[in-house]
Amino acid sequence: MSDLPVSFDHCVIHVSDWDVARDFYTRVLGAEAVPAGHGYRFRWGNQQLNCHGPDLFAEPKARIPVEPGNSDLCICWNGPIATAADHLAEQGVALELGPVERFGGQGQGTSIYFRDPDGSLMEFISYAG
Repeated sequence: MSDLPVSFDHCVIHVSDWDVARDFYTRVLGAEAVPAGHGYRFRWGNQQLNCHGPDLFAEPKARIPVEPGNSDLCICWNGPIATAADHLAEQGVALELGPVERFGGQGQGTSIYFRDPDGSLMEFISYAG
């Protein structure tokens, strides 16, 4: 393990509709929507998802800008993965794959996969036995 004083802070996705994104990320993923210019940032505790979208881009830009639907994000589900699948079903979000065994930031877990409104791949991973 490195002794550098670093930790993960945020990543960036692109959304095509601010209202649709706000609804999905708050209702389905439980994020706090933080206003940012014409759009939002989405926050879970001290982790943040920054968004580029209609009329909102940050500088400097990546060499290949983030486009709607080309992101792949994993979110911890703090409970049995079956309850995550039930939650998605209640929200009308279709499962794409799972449950499947995966190795994440905390070790071996169980994941399910689904899509956000722009088609980006989303994953819930549970480390609950």
